[in-house]
Amino acid sequence: MKTTSTASSTTSTASSTASTGARTDEAATLIGGARERIDALDDRIIGLVQERMAVSAAVQDARITSGGRRVHLSREMEILGRYREALGKPGTALAMTLLELSRGRI
Repeated sequence: MKTTSTASSTTSTASSTASTGARTDEAATLIGGARERIDALDDRIIGLVQERMAVSAAVQDARITSGGRRVHLSREMEILGRYREALGKPGTALAMTLLELSRGRI
């Protein structure tokens, strides 16, 4: 029975290190936990982006209803600048994606 348990444990270890790319059990455990945290963060980010899209739609509706334009370019430039300052060049790309998602169809 011990052999089966050891063989099972070895297979489990090999499986967890293979799925994480780690070379040790300790690293595989750390990576597994970190991936769970990343998945949870991604879920929160997706929820926040969806919330941002809804708020942006309300702003656009109010702007259009009052006779304004759908998109306010100077505001978009402020957003781009804020993301660029906080995250560097990739921040600009992220902000552009958020703006695109939040604008809806133009």
